[in-house]
Amino acid sequence: MSLKDYEHLKKGETFSLDTLFANLKTDKDGLVAAIAQQHDTGEVLMLAYMNEKSIRETLETGQVCYWSRSRQTYWRKGESSGHRQSLVSMSFDCDGDAILLQVDQTGPACHTNRRDCFFFKVDGDRIVVDSAPVDK
Repeated sequence: MSLKDYEHLKKGETFSLDTLFANLKTDKDGLVAAIAQQHDTGEVLMLAYMNEKSIRETLETGQVCYWSRSRQTYWRKGESSGHRQSLVSMSFDCDGDAILLQVDQTGPACHTNRRDCFFFKVDGDRIVVDSAPVDK
């Protein structure tokens, strides 16, 4: 089975979280891409990765937890910087291979101290740095 088997459901119908996990399309490391978006402005803040454990922790605590591919450990957003992400809502795409997190971001989302991670903008054949770090 796959999430495609649930596309016929009408608005308001449900299925279990365990069913979702059984049908997630993860990479070879069990990870799925997660996009964090500021819930009230629609601003796309960052892309990171989650697995079943980090998803469950996020749902249980309300604080977003990711899997850090570079550090090979769980990463609770803002744990060291204080720039936390509080979960407002979590949605999965129809293929089960992407997560959309609506969050309330405290402070910058990017490790560069910028509001978001998407500051390299294409301008013709050049890349322009489109934002400055937030003052501390």
